[in-house]
Amino acid sequence: MIAAIQAWASELGGLGMLVIAALDSSFLSFPQVNDLLVIFLSVRHPARMPYYAGMTTAGSLLGCFVLYGVARTGGDVFLRKRFSAARVDRGMALYRRFGLLAVVVPALLPPPMPFKLFVLMAGAAGVVPWRFGLAILIGRGIRYFGEGYLAVRYGEQAVDIAREHGAETGLALAALAVAGGVAYYLLRRQRSQPSRAGRSAGSNAR
Repeated sequence: MIAAIQAWASELGGLGMLVIAALDSSFLSFPQVNDLLVIFLSVRHPARMPYYAGMTTAGSLLGCFVLYGVARTGGDVFLRKRFSAARVDRGMALYRRFGLLAVVVPALLPPPMPFKLFVLMAGAAGVVPWRFGLAILIGRGIRYFGEGYLAVRYGEQAVDIAREHGAETGLALAALAVAGGVAYYLLRRQRSQPSRAGRSAGSNAR
């Protein structure tokens, strides 16, 4: 099946990759097909790598917004009909604690990470659409452009690298995303403290 999809996508190029990525991120599932296609076509046409990675990222964004819209309409009831209550509760706890990092991090990780569950939770939680879209673009963009870079740099060896070290690479990128999110949170907290102190001093003076 992967060989047939590769042949079809190769004929259509970026448009085929957009369609496959959109289907994979919505109600169908093609595990690692998008990753292999980005590498496969970028090896054949290195100059088009940004185009292939960009179209795959855009397709994933479209597919994710389909799930997001369905969950936003159906809410919590939709989730609990399709996933166990324990899994939904654990996922929502992660989401409440880490916010949009709960979307960015799974977007970086390869299967069997249940990425679609986090997309559905974002819709059920009523996340602002542009924030949700930004999280998807960051996560999927880093993943697909990173794979495209490997393809341009290492050629056909990039396929073996992705298969043998894909999980480790995804975990490393996820760790960097978490570290960046924590740093951003601490920076915002540090900046808000002087303004709070200023407001407190002003109220005491009155």
